[in-house]
Amino acid sequence: MSNKRVDTTRLQAMSRAYTESAILWAALDLNLFSAVAQGANDDQAVAEAIGVSRLNAERLVVCCLSLGLLEQGEGGLRNPPDVARYLDESEPTFAGPWMTFTRRDVPGWFAIADKMTGGQEPSLLGMYDDMTVESARKYHQATYSIGMGAGRRFARQVDLTGRTRMLDLGGGSGAYSINVVQAYPEMTAVVLDLPPVVEVTKEFLESNNVADRVTTIGGDFTKTNFPTDCDVIVMASNLPIYDSAVIASIVAKAHAALLPGGEMHLIGEMLTEDRTGPVDAAMWGMNELLCGGRGRAHTTSECVEYFEQAGFGQVALHEFIPGVLQRLSGLKSA
Repeated sequence: MSNKRVDTTRLQAMSRAYTESAILWAALDLNLFSAVAQGANDDQAVAEAIGVSRLNAERLVVCCLSLGLLEQGEGGLRNPPDVARYLDESEPTFAGPWMTFTRRDVPGWFAIADKMTGGQEPSLLGMYDDMTVESARKYHQATYSIGMGAGRRFARQVDLTGRTRMLDLGGGSGAYSINVVQAYPEMTAVVLDLPPVVEVTKEFLESNNVADRVTTIGGDFTKTNFPTDCDVIVMASNLPIYDSAVIASIVAKAHAALLPGGEMHLIGEMLTEDRTGPVDAAMWGMNELLCGGRGRAHTTSECVEYFEQAGFGQVALHEFIPGVLQRLSGLKSA
């Protein structure tokens, strides 16, 4: 029997975890990290740079130091490496829109119990049922800021030498397709997403100078027929949006549409077999309650089963982003 003392420390930290999100968002709202990058290295300099009193600058700086969002060095305040890369507006890798992406959902998260007992019937697409071009633009401006990094990782991690055409299911901003055709000049791609979304996809394709090699199809990939001229299919970051039956049917459609010898990659948040994490996978499953959808968190073995039942061979699980995303791959027989 363990003699370890039981106390409330862990539970108290969890009960106030929302304060950490609030500090991050406040720092982004006030451009704190950009100010530090430009030389604001103490409380007074921060106050002047972001337009707050010295007392409030001190409060914010202390919170950010305690959270590891700022560091104290010999020259004063500085941004740690991840903050410097992703939270400084002057950097091309700035991911501020993604970090604030779920901010609008906060009231819903604090009303989860009410939503669970409210009896509202979920829909297949949930929040995506009513998506407009403008809401799609706002949504994918946020996902693009982080999606391009994931797309680059995919193009580096997966050898597509000899492949000719990729189908990007629910590709949104087209980040995966953009990076694949840039890394493999012999390849083309097609993004299949909802009609309002692909109007925004086209804007990203134009801005990345790949519109001549990446096309779009407006449709719902749970219903729309897939093109049959692709030897690669990718479905990334859509997994928790759907239930098991829908994911299984999508994977089966993909297998049927792929050219002989083609490959599929499912990239998403997957639970471990005992369903004890990762936390991110569990939370994205719960997020579908807020979105009014039927989705859930899927385990790795469930995802493997979807592939094997569809007829894929050489099914393999790969860690894509440690602790966050897994990549499942499978081959269609030649």
